[in-house]
Amino acid sequence: MSEPRLNRRITLTARPQGLPRTSDFQLETQAAPEPAEGEVLLRTRFLSLDPYMRGMMDEAGPGYAPGVRLGQTMVGGTISEVVESRNPRFKVGDTVLSNVGWQDYAVSDGAGLTPLGDLPQPSLALGGLGMPGFTAYVGLLDIGEPKAGETVVVAAATGAVGSVVGQLAKLKGARVVGIAGGVDKCRHAVEVLGFDECIDHREPDLKQRLAVACPDGIDVYFENVGGDVLDAVLPLLNLHSRVPVCGFIAHYNEKGGAHGTDKRTQLLATILARRVRMQGFIILDHYTDRFAAFRRDMSQWIAQGRIRLQEDIVDGLEQAPAALIGLLQGRNFGKVVVRVTDE
Repeated sequence: MSEPRLNRRITLTARPQGLPRTSDFQLETQAAPEPAEGEVLLRTRFLSLDPYMRGMMDEAGPGYAPGVRLGQTMVGGTISEVVESRNPRFKVGDTVLSNVGWQDYAVSDGAGLTPLGDLPQPSLALGGLGMPGFTAYVGLLDIGEPKAGETVVVAAATGAVGSVVGQLAKLKGARVVGIAGGVDKCRHAVEVLGFDECIDHREPDLKQRLAVACPDGIDVYFENVGGDVLDAVLPLLNLHSRVPVCGFIAHYNEKGGAHGTDKRTQLLATILARRVRMQGFIILDHYTDRFAAFRRDMSQWIAQGRIRLQEDIVDGLEQAPAALIGLLQGRNFGKVVVRVTDE
């Protein structure tokens, strides 16, 4: 008789005040669930870590989804293997894209599971071929609409989203300026990802250095950071520039709202005077009508070597809290993925 399966899961035990701490999470072990008729038992192979998870840790959530309840398993996209099946649509050994969160095992009735077939590198379905890559695709191509010869600026330039944004802009013939934290990241953006320039935001005089890098102004700014980067970008936005907004990680860990000088007047004045189109978007809204085209195009570009992807692999479910904290501090290099099991 085989030993019963044990399910490790990481739950949220406290609401963070500012940057999360490892003590806000708890690792628990319990018996793995048993699949009922029509269900499958999933074992997590890879877990995606993403900036939106910080908003999910607040009681009110990020505004487009409810927050994680205290004592609840942390949410997250996963690559899972079917280890038991009582559902005719799935067989044991199938690899699927799922959303079962920070745990080893979960049951599913099959709803929301996407078979991955023989994808050579399944973890890419959490990054360049998944939600981050899709965010870059929709935000830049549908909202940013870069044209040949225009200047595109993207912050967090070597992150899971920003790295794809810059490469897509290059495919469209734009001049691309990245902003990243550190010499190594900036070198990677230029030498590996093909950006025209990359500016280290940790160095002084960001505004002046960005202005020098963008002598013809900025036509598209992909907003995923906010903070000092947005302050540096605003004076450089051209007439009829476009600003897709998918996040503002510089503010996610602030206590009780944003600090510092109120920039609303400058922001509104710039939008009005330069006829800027600034549009927020939640990628969940676009899966029905755009995901098939994205998966087709991105798969082709990756196979052709026109899009290069960088993964930051963390081993062990127990390392997820520290890895998320590091991501929110900008320590990661590329898409952060936790390898829960490699069996």
